[in-house]
Amino acid sequence: MELITSGRLTTSAGLEGDHKGAKLSRRQVTILAREDWEAALAELRDLAGEVPLPWTARRANLLVENVRLPRAVGARIAVGEAELEVTAQTVPCARMDEAHPGLLKALYPYWRGGVSCRVLNDGLISIGAQVSVRSSPPEHTRRLPG
Repeated sequence: MELITSGRLTTSAGLEGDHKGAKLSRRQVTILAREDWEAALAELRDLAGEVPLPWTARRANLLVENVRLPRAVGARIAVGEAELEVTAQTVPCARMDEAHPGLLKALYPYWRGGVSCRVLNDGLISIGAQVSVRSSPPEHTRRLPG
């Protein structure tokens, strides 16, 4: 993963420079909330002690903080100059348990793994850009079986 301080979101490519964005129209951009990441790590700490994992282990495109991501398909999120639509929960994959045993299960509840989005309008983004939820239908909670 390469950390960048600014970028451009486009309807055709998602985050410019990310090879997956153009291929996956319903998952052009993935967003993780710092608070959700920290909640997952706190759950792991309760089980295993200190867990020094950077947010990049989640492999999300964007990390936001001080905003509660909507847990609903169709919600609209403004990031910098761009607007995005939530298309799904970003479901954690087996790579999460490779980063730390139990991380997959800790990320699954309450959409802690973040949201997948498609870009509705092009725009520049940067660290510190304004992030806000523009609209959100009723929320859904999906739990890991067992």
